[in-house]
Parts: sequence; C-alpha cells; structure tokens
Amino acid sequence: MRPFRIRLTAAWLGLFAIACGVGHETTPSATPKQATSPDSAAGRAVADSAAARAPDSAAANRVTAPPIRPAAESPSRRVAESPTSDTARPLLLSVRKKHDSASFASTVAFGRQMLAKWPTIPTPLPGSILPSRRIVAFYGNPLSKRMGVLGEYPVETMLAKLDTVVRQWQEADPSTPVQPALQLIAVTAQGAPGKDGMYRLRMDTALIEKVYGWAKQRNALLFLDIQVGHSTMQQELPRLLPFLSRPDVHLAMDPEFSMHYSKEGVVPGKKIGQLDAKDINWVSEQLQKLVTDKNLPPKVLVVHRFRTEMVSHAPQIALDPRVQIVMDMDGWGPPWMKFESYRDYIDLDPVEFTGFKLFFHNDTKSRDALLTPRELLWLRPRPVYIQYQ
Repeated sequence: MRPFRIRLTAAWLGLFAIACGVGHETTPSATPKQATSPDSAAGRAVADSAAARAPDSAAANRVTAPPIRPAAESPSRRVAESPTSDTARPLLLSVRKKHDSASFASTVAFGRQMLAKWPTIPTPLPGSILPSRRIVAFYGNPLSKRMGVLGEYPVETMLAKLDTVVRQWQEADPSTPVQPALQLIAVTAQGAPGKDGMYRLRMDTALIEKVYGWAKQRNALLFLDIQVGHSTMQQELPRLLPFLSRPDVHLAMDPEFSMHYSKEGVVPGKKIGQLDAKDINWVSEQLQKLVTDKNLPPKVLVVHRFRTEMVSHAPQIALDPRVQIVMDMDGWGPPWMKFESYRDYIDLDPVEFTGFKLFFHNDTKSRDALLTPRELLWLRPRPVYIQYQ
C-alpha cells in the first residue's frame, strides 16, 4: 500500500468565524493546500488552514489484496453474493478504479479477521437504538452553507434529500430499520478567541430548538455535536443536558477541534486535536447518570475520528449499556482513502459500534461516485451509524 497523508481544511465563519467541519482528506500529496472561499451565510470567510500528518507505520506497511472486478461486469452476482453475508465474495457495485478495488477488498478481508477480536458489547437495554436500527444522519449548522447539508439547502429540500437517502439504505438492507437523524454542530470551534478566549461559539437555545423542530418533522433523532476548541467537555456539556434529557436527543464529540494534550494554545484548525479515553469516559458517565435519573432510553455517543492519535488510549474506553459508543470514520477523499481509513482507524482500534461519514462534495471532487449503501454494507463490522455532510 502506498503511504498516505491526511489534509485537513477548516473554514471560519461569522464575526469570530464558525469552524467548518467540511472534513479531512486522506491524500498522497505531501504539501497541504491553503485557500479562501466566500460563504454567503456568514457574509465573508477567513483564510482556510491545513495540517498534514504522516501515516501510521502499520498502515504504511500493510499489503493490500489484488483488485476485484466491479459488479457491473457480473450482474448475476449482485443477488447471489449479498453484502450482508460474511461468506460472500465482496463486490463493488459501482465501477471503481483499480486502487479503489484493491483497498476495498483489503478492508473487507481485514474487517472479517478483526471480528473475532472485537470486544464483547454489553447486552442492549430496552429502548436501545443500536444495533437493531441503523442511524442515517445529516450534519451541519443552519448558519453556514459550508458546514454541511443542514445549512446548504432550504429546510424542505434538505429533509426531502434525507428521505431519499434513508430510503436507499432501507432498500440496501431491508433487515435493519433505518432511523433518520440530524446532527447539529451546537458548539463550533473558532479561528478567533472570542471574549472568553475559548476559541468556540455556543449555539443559542433558539437555534437548537429550530433544528429539533426539523427533526420532529421526520420522526428523526437530534445529535448535538461539540467542538470544544480551547474549552473542555466539562465546561460545554452541562448547558446541553436539558436538551439531552429528551429521549430523542443524543450527543457527538469532535476530537479534531479539541486543542489539548500538547496542543494547548494552538488555534483550532491549525493542527488536528485530540481527546483521551478519560474525556470520553467522563462524558459517558454523565450520560449514564442522566439516563438513570430521568428514566431515559440509552443514549448514543458518537466520536468522530480520522486519525489514530485523535483518540488516545481507546482500549481504556469503558462500555456501559446506558450509553452506546460509536467510533465514526470521519475522513474525506476518494474511495480507496476512505476504505483504508476505516480499516486503520476504526477496525484496528475497536471500541463498540462503528460509523462511516460521507461527504456529498468533498468525496466526489475527483469525479468519483459517492460510495453507495450496498458498498458500505460489505465493511465489517457493518457501520450502524452513517453520516452525510
């Protein structure tokens, strides 16, 4: 396998510029780019920043499997070799490049091997969403067209698009009901310190209630995403607990913009941030207590990840049936990069449940077709949380 690097781009909006979660591209380019882009929602944009990371040695040295034929060459196999079978030969259902096919086969094979090493997951409690349902979420912030689909389209257009994607996943895997969701970036990292020097902007109650109302229109869940900047989860979580006391509101954490653990003082977006297992465990404990005290169904906690070091000491993350933890592969780029990121940062460091993020724009910059539900269903473990930006 060719060694590869990751490029991060973050756009800053508004007076202090809302940190854009437009994604993180795994790329063979050794020189990260810098650019600026206008954003009509904010009125102006500040210069983008970029950060590069060297590949993990394990990822750089692993040998990929030989390329496989896309399903278009053998239509009859689409029925006989279902992605929900662990004995079937994996097939890409879109015509992909040779490197994409090789990485796909390697990732599927590696995931199947890792299943035997996956930790024992607590028995789900009544009311648990996972693994009996698959969550399909749209991500973003209404204040920005660049942060994802929640702000890119008019509300009715966005919700209709969500309906279409939910239907695609339901058709791809009829055995697993699809639970729609919206993920709002409720605390956004900033390129400027703000009055309190925390490099983050908290969304007000009115905005959170507005997006919650959108979710209710589709019987969807609401996830509140936190980018702490120079703040901490201990400072940011308490003000969101009233929302999390609702049975259909859940939580997400973004290590990319957590500027701690040797990155203190660094502006979010200049370098990739980090969370430790102890941070995740603390948040999980607060959610566990909330579930018990309020007699709520279990909460889902999503942790976005596209590099190993973004979550340190991952094996020390404690599992409890009151909080279902999802490690979400958050990288963007062509198919082979996304497959390898899932293998090297999700499969290789198992926690509990897995997720996969797709970018309508960034994943298709090189004219690659967006990965399909049927393709992603070959991954092992099968991702039960799918996010679109």
